[in-house]
Amino acid sequence: MSIVDLLIFTEGGNRTQDYLYNFTLRTQEHRPPANKLIDVFIIGDIALAILLFVAIHYWRLNRNTPITKWPVLGMLPGLLHNVSNIHSYINLTLKQNGGTFIFEGPWLTNMDIVFTGDPMNVQHITSTKFANYGKGNDFREIFEVLGDGIFRSDSEIWKYNRTLLHSIFKQESFHAFIQKTVEEKVCSCLLVFLDNACKEGVQVDLQDVFQRLTFDNICSVVLGFDPRCLSIDLPKITCERAFTQAEDTLFNRHVKPRFLWKLQKWFQVGEEKQFIENNKIVDKMLYSKIKSKREMQGEKNFDLLNTLMNEVGDEKIPIDDKFLRDTSINLLAAGRDTISSGLTWFFWLVATHPLVEAKILEEIKQNLPSRENNWKDLGTKGLGKLIYLHGALCEALRLYPPVPFEHKSALHSDVLPSGHKIKSNAMIVYSLYAVGRVEEIWGKDCLEFKPERWISKKGGIVHVPSYKFIAFNAGPRSCLGKDISFIEMKIVAAAILSNYHIQVVEDHPIIPSVSVVLHMKHGLKVNVKKRSI
Repeated sequence: MSIVDLLIFTEGGNRTQDYLYNFTLRTQEHRPPANKLIDVFIIGDIALAILLFVAIHYWRLNRNTPITKWPVLGMLPGLLHNVSNIHSYINLTLKQNGGTFIFEGPWLTNMDIVFTGDPMNVQHITSTKFANYGKGNDFREIFEVLGDGIFRSDSEIWKYNRTLLHSIFKQESFHAFIQKTVEEKVCSCLLVFLDNACKEGVQVDLQDVFQRLTFDNICSVVLGFDPRCLSIDLPKITCERAFTQAEDTLFNRHVKPRFLWKLQKWFQVGEEKQFIENNKIVDKMLYSKIKSKREMQGEKNFDLLNTLMNEVGDEKIPIDDKFLRDTSINLLAAGRDTISSGLTWFFWLVATHPLVEAKILEEIKQNLPSRENNWKDLGTKGLGKLIYLHGALCEALRLYPPVPFEHKSALHSDVLPSGHKIKSNAMIVYSLYAVGRVEEIWGKDCLEFKPERWISKKGGIVHVPSYKFIAFNAGPRSCLGKDISFIEMKIVAAAILSNYHIQVVEDHPIIPSVSVVLHMKHGLKVNVKKRSI
């Protein structure tokens, strides 16, 4: 079949039928009578032509619509085609559909998903009808590695986890312990590493540095030990790499048909095999730390694992190793990836907006009580006075929320404020990335990095409801570690900006990664130069 034949064929209608009839007669006249192999090729040509015709026909029907729905395959081809820029693709599709659309997956795959970036829908799901929207079976299957921890559990198990952790997180002594831990790590490792980079004149992947720093910090806070991922030689730490690799698999489980990744898991092939091996590495680390903590139980250490053992033990509530393991892995995931992502995007934005950088430096200088301009002299009160820095961090989190998507599942049928009907057990995904780009909330300049939008006329921080500024989630499931996260980010930001000028390497590509956490695909390559304010 020639190209001309194919083009004629795709014109459709009676011409297509005439062509097929003439094509069949033509091939019958010229083929050897006994050559069955040619018959196979002819049938294959016809089948291919019909398939191409159907594909082009559906493309023509749907080319002016936001997302194409294909026969049998549903909307999956478009999603897979745009998976490399999934966040922008979903954001654009939501805008073209008024903030909410229903993704229809392939037949018999149960992949139909309601996507929304409508703030009123988000408020409805996270607050107004909170009891009707839980994590659901789909989320629990995908994130099975989290066990029965706070991020994967629902109902009574979730309430127990939340109450227990809240009682610890609100303690001033725990806040002081975290601040001291972060400050010591910044001084002993982060600044030493950056000083060496300045001296050697080498480029630095700041994202990798922040991932190592935050992993060390969260391990110290939760488990009471420092794996020392961040040092001058940038060692390969097995447990830290296992965490990083697991994120890719968790995301891919969202876009693969469930039967496919479950089949890979069952036969232990492909990335599912690596995922199982990574889980074993992490579990080995966690259970070894739990065992050593039990042997030393009773010692007054402020790390969260020790505190959990002592506090729960005082209440005479049974606590097993699995509960400690599940709680620990949830907190490690939250405290490592979200903060490192937030810091990475923040420093890229500040480095590319010199006026913002200058205002932050001036604010730090004004709030330093000593003449030596030591960032550590800010203290807790000084950090609280860094209003402009706080606004810049909020702005970075608005534009690039560390967790770009959130899952929910409806317990009972419902109707969203947008008018969309939700069936029981339906999966709903709200895009934090899209909510941060809603013009009705943030204005026509919503894509611009403007810390000033967070500063009130009186010089304080503008309060934005959590269902609009949703980087820390909203409603009863809002992040318990929000204040702690800001403390850590402010310490790191003040320490680096006070001592160094960060310059992004020219032509370095800045692309969001395809993962459950919004990292940069190619890292953040920078040059670091020493300075004093």
